[in-house]
Amino acid sequence: MAIASKLAVKEKISGVILIDKPIGMTSQQVVSKVKYLFKSPIHDSKKAGHTGTLDPMATGLLPICLGEATKFSHYQLDADKSYQATILLGSQTDTGDADGKVVAQADVPILTADLLQQAAQHFMGAQQQMPPMYSALKKDGKKLYEYARAGIEIERPLRDIETKALSLELLTAQQIQLTVTCTKGTYVRVLGEDIAKYLGTLGHLVALRRIQVGKFCLSDAITIEQLEQKDINARLGQLLPIDACVNISATLMLNVAQCERIHMGQRLNVLEQLTPELNAYISANIAREVANSSATDIPMEYELPVDIRLIDEAGQFLGLGAVSLNGRLQPKKLIQR
Repeated sequence: MAIASKLAVKEKISGVILIDKPIGMTSQQVVSKVKYLFKSPIHDSKKAGHTGTLDPMATGLLPICLGEATKFSHYQLDADKSYQATILLGSQTDTGDADGKVVAQADVPILTADLLQQAAQHFMGAQQQMPPMYSALKKDGKKLYEYARAGIEIERPLRDIETKALSLELLTAQQIQLTVTCTKGTYVRVLGEDIAKYLGTLGHLVALRRIQVGKFCLSDAITIEQLEQKDINARLGQLLPIDACVNISATLMLNVAQCERIHMGQRLNVLEQLTPELNAYISANIAREVANSSATDIPMEYELPVDIRLIDEAGQFLGLGAVSLNGRLQPKKLIQR
């Protein structure tokens, strides 16, 4: 019996949990803690990952995917994110935040509401940003912060980013609060430094809190301490569905035979199942892809595939497929049940 119990297949934990990350922990440490808390004699929680790193000094929303949900985590990696940050004016650190050492100082001018509004407008919209040396970006297989710690400055290409909402509020004579919604790849530390320079001084972040990731809000998150206080069943109750990260609304229902075929990796012809609404969705996505593409060898538009949600007749999520206007459906990312 003891041998049989050891060989028993554990139930794989799959879903998404929203964690309010504490200060001082790395994002990977939070993932490891969540994996441990979902582990039990009958549950397997080995496969897990987050949807976008937060610095150790940062707090706030950290969506974590478990099991089959990890297949769809990239939808939140690519999602817009919102932050609240406190910028301390008058000094600059080598890391751009309070974890670094002060490398320069400057006087702080008298700040007015009009000046802050002007600064907020200046940093709205599409712009380019240089990633900081103290970052996990790699050069020749080595992380930039490793070069920085050795006193080596590496040339970094500018990144295209976009701030979709931005406001500045005066907290004290030397502190301002930055609230921003931005595209992926934006370094709020760098944004804080740039805002300080625009205001005629220097600055660095002394607090950073992520308040939204795509459709996920911090108000729906749970702390590690709160999760620890729950039993395994209550912890499982905190999990969002496997497809919680997927931001695709269009759905195609497959019958039993089609489900069997697509799980074997076979393509399907679903032309007769494409409703006017689905055709409109596919066409709109194709038009957007063609407009944003710089390629000269784009296939015929009716052949271009568009991602779509797949469900069975019971309404269960199967995964994602790629469908084109000619009715060809290719399995893309399917979940294992």
